[in-house]
Amino acid sequence: METLWTQRYALRTRRMQSSAVRELLKLTEKPDLISFAGGLPAPEVFPIAEFREAAERVLTQSGAQSLQYSTTEGCARLREMIVRHTSRYGIVVQPENILITSGSQQALDLIGKVFLNSGDRIAVERPTYLGALQAWNAYQAQFLGIAMDDEGMRTDELESVLRSGPKFLYALPNFQNPTGVTMSLKRRELLIEMADHFGVPIIEDDPYGQLRYEGDHLPSLNVIDARARDGKPFSGNVIYLSTFSKTLAPGLRLAWVVAPAEVILKLVQAKQGTDLHTSTFVQMVAYEIARGGFLDKHVQHIRAVYGARRDAILAALKRHMPPGVRWTKPQGGLFIWTILPEQMSATELLRTAIDERVAFVPGSAFYDDGSGQNTMRLNFSNATPERIEEGIARLGAVIRRALPSKS
Repeated sequence: METLWTQRYALRTRRMQSSAVRELLKLTEKPDLISFAGGLPAPEVFPIAEFREAAERVLTQSGAQSLQYSTTEGCARLREMIVRHTSRYGIVVQPENILITSGSQQALDLIGKVFLNSGDRIAVERPTYLGALQAWNAYQAQFLGIAMDDEGMRTDELESVLRSGPKFLYALPNFQNPTGVTMSLKRRELLIEMADHFGVPIIEDDPYGQLRYEGDHLPSLNVIDARARDGKPFSGNVIYLSTFSKTLAPGLRLAWVVAPAEVILKLVQAKQGTDLHTSTFVQMVAYEIARGGFLDKHVQHIRAVYGARRDAILAALKRHMPPGVRWTKPQGGLFIWTILPEQMSATELLRTAIDERVAFVPGSAFYDDGSGQNTMRLNFSNATPERIEEGIARLGAVIRRALPSKS
């Protein structure tokens, strides 16, 4: 008898959906399409020669070890290097506070696996990173959205949400995905104070923190929380996530969680049931590349390239967008958030845009409640300034034609 597989799926799969970004990435394979859709780093900044040399050193000096099983926590030398790296930003921890994961997406999934029961509520920025919504939907979470403005999460909406007792709050304070907005220092401090008052822990996701093109570095939520506790890390409320995807290469699938040792232990147990450990070879190659100061120099190069592209897309938007269209002006990161007139649908607009060989992500994918129909996310890191100019000109023309005619 033929198995009806759809009748065998677990109930939790009813809330699983394909990622809008992953589906759109299939379209970017068309050479004549200019895509602002994926959050893709520029391939021309990948340090290919350094990867080749590092891989050769690893295989020559530690070949058997690099191809062997390893510890779930991650390679000791890599974790020690991350300890040194994070300390420069005020995050003072020990290797036992760090877990290496197969990308930040796995970190989000493991957090869901460890912390979430069916029906648990999570406070999130609205809009927020769709990968987090996708990861935690699988654990049947409920979301409590907090609106954003140009200073990030609106803290005037925080009290009512935190008072309802969510399992945790998820935030991307630096150059948020999808809006590009940075949470102000005042709001960071108030968030830490209010989360502590209501006993709500925070998951701080910081994939873009090093990609600042203007303005001063702001302390992480983790650092502000530690300062409020006499500088003691992880006696408080914040779990911190970061990644090599935006500074070395996303294909590494290499990220890390910084958390209290007892939380790391539970995440390790969850990871053992998922993939045993992150690739030994990849970890050792990343360590070889990043040690000795290369990563710092490489980040400077990335900032220069992406900063120019950020400037290019802001200038192109100003030139080509019709009246009534607004957009954010990020200080760093990879994204611009565009707001169309209220009566327009970005999803419907995308069909026409693709016909004109330009793509973006409709903003509704980033809302837990499906709102934001008149918004879109634009990525600027993966196109040259020349392609950005042409792509925004095409998009501006598509939007102009779609605007309701005035009587």
